[in-house]
Amino acid sequence: MPAAKPGPDGNTSTRDARRLSTLLEVSQALSGTLNLKAGMQRVLAILIRHHGVVHGMVTLLREGELQVEAAEGFDDRARTVRYKLGEGITGQVAQSGKPIVVPRISREPAFLNRMPRRADPPRQELSFICVPITVQRATAGALAVDLRFKPERDYESSVKFFGIVSSMIAQALNVQRLVEEERRRLVDENTHLRQELRERYDFSNIIGTSGPTRLMYEQVAQVAQTNTTVLIRGESGTGKELIAHAIHYNSLRAKKPFVKVACAALPDSLIESELFGYEKGAFTGANARKKGRFELAEGGTLFLDEIGDINLNTQVKLLRVLQEREFERVGGTETVRVNVRVICATNKDMEKAIANGTFREDFYYRLNVFTIFVPPLRDRKADMLLLADHFLEKFSREHGKVIKRISTPAIDMLMSYHWPGNVRELENALERAVLVCEGQVIHGHHLPPSLQTADASGTVTRVSLKDAVEGFERDLIQDALKTTRGNRAKAARLLDTTERILNYKVRGLGIDVRRFRASEGGRRVAVDPQSAPLSADEHDVA
Repeated sequence: MPAAKPGPDGNTSTRDARRLSTLLEVSQALSGTLNLKAGMQRVLAILIRHHGVVHGMVTLLREGELQVEAAEGFDDRARTVRYKLGEGITGQVAQSGKPIVVPRISREPAFLNRMPRRADPPRQELSFICVPITVQRATAGALAVDLRFKPERDYESSVKFFGIVSSMIAQALNVQRLVEEERRRLVDENTHLRQELRERYDFSNIIGTSGPTRLMYEQVAQVAQTNTTVLIRGESGTGKELIAHAIHYNSLRAKKPFVKVACAALPDSLIESELFGYEKGAFTGANARKKGRFELAEGGTLFLDEIGDINLNTQVKLLRVLQEREFERVGGTETVRVNVRVICATNKDMEKAIANGTFREDFYYRLNVFTIFVPPLRDRKADMLLLADHFLEKFSREHGKVIKRISTPAIDMLMSYHWPGNVRELENALERAVLVCEGQVIHGHHLPPSLQTADASGTVTRVSLKDAVEGFERDLIQDALKTTRGNRAKAARLLDTTERILNYKVRGLGIDVRRFRASEGGRRVAVDPQSAPLSADEHDVA
């Protein structure tokens, strides 16, 4: 291909100033929009307006072909044109990654002239310049322009100028790809997290098989698929928020937002603006409009935790939202309509609050459409071991420990305690036990001091040194006997002592070995599910 002889191209300083101005416009066109295709279209229009470009096009490499992304000076059919790598001048540029100049199109047999141009002046000779668009050292497409043929044109300078334009397009393309990758990553992460939440709050993951717990399951299953307002009542620490999550993630709104508002944590002066949002200038510091939690939860669920702590003025406004599904932002007059399901929770005695005048009766009856009572832990003792095993496994994994089970005396302590803090207190107690435990078994002395006696009611038990030592010995011996199914000889070996000393301790501490023995029929008493059964000849015969 003959190389064009460079020549003067007008006043150099004027030309350079015009090109700098054009590059500024190109930069603004690409950075001023999130639609890259529209930005490239504007770039071609700028080149036509300021640099004598007759036709221009940008092609990008997609699925092994060059496809026209933007075109100026061609008719609409141009957008359907495709080039294979190496095909025509544009295909050669994309394949080689090097610019090509055709000074006179009519004398270049490799020029395909596939693009349907608009009507040009008759017998107009054109020059063709095509430069690659390179992203991260790989050719991603090409920028091609037709210029009116001028024998004196400085093609080397023109190639450099259009190369700068193509590099700016490449930078915008790279940014768009990074943004698109990040968007896809966030979408995938969001989908994954939503699936995790759905699995986490599935009914099967709510632990418990006791009668009160089963009743609660049934109520949640009945109301989850509806849009009914739900009021969850129960003591602090019983898991009311867990039930709210379960309702949302098992409802038709599961793919929409779940927004939580801790009503007790918001002062009266802020709760309205947090719930309903505010307009610009509504108060000092309101520099822009802000959406409230109701708007953020559009299409999904709004969980109002500790609803019994909100003030009477806010109760009136919430009553209107629940009835009409509309409100005004603070400082505004525009009515905002929302499609939100409301779930509330409280540990207050609502009937007493109504009698005291701190809670509106009409608001209570609007909330009290479907009430779920979450039972306290002391009323679901049958779930105690399931919950304890769950927390033991959870915290052992989190803290990198291998703790296999809870000893019988420790289980007795858990079962006899009255748990004023409910499941939250049990969870904290098990986490503490895992942290202080150095072996593979949780013993009574690993539990918090408040559990050392059920009558302590939150106070540390005072005990003599003799009683403390005897209690510790009793725990160890009972645990060893439990492991060996009552075989005192094997238990002595586990404790690194003699059977005679062990028998002495058993009698002195009043331990009933029969609790741990296997019966003749093969049925075992107080069997730990993680311990393997012993053969007949291993049973204690003492």
